[in-house]
Amino acid sequence: MDNYIVSGDQAIFLPNFGSAVITPIPGVIVGSAVKTTVTGKPVCLEGDEKKVVVPGVAYINASYSIPGVGVLTIQALGGDQTSKKTTIEGKAPILKGTQFDAKFTVSTPAQMPTPGGTVPDSVPMFMGKGMFIPTNMMVQDGG
Repeated sequence: MDNYIVSGDQAIFLPNFGSAVITPIPGVIVGSAVKTTVTGKPVCLEGDEKKVVVPGVAYINASYSIPGVGVLTIQALGGDQTSKKTTIEGKAPILKGTQFDAKFTVSTPAQMPTPGGTVPDSVPMFMGKGMFIPTNMMVQDGG
């Protein structure tokens, strides 16, 4: 049994994204359920995770010690983060579960200082993990 994720819950991103280390900023998920609420907030349904976008996140990458900036998104939910038995308004509700796959897309590359000037990081994106922090502690999925 696991807690439903509802509108306003936080998506927390872990700092390590492969060789990159980000300065995590929490994201907020918005539920799309129209008729189903928990504690007065819409339940988050499968697909709502795709709308979590966190811009302006600083990162460094190995020898690229001058920070760059990018955008965090949820790439895919973990296998235990959607209900296997329950549907709400035709979709599986999102559950707390363990961890989701996250993507960090570079918008301004980190820089490596060299005697001839700075060299930009050439890696355009990094993969990492994150988790949901539920505010709903009352309603759990039975399946």
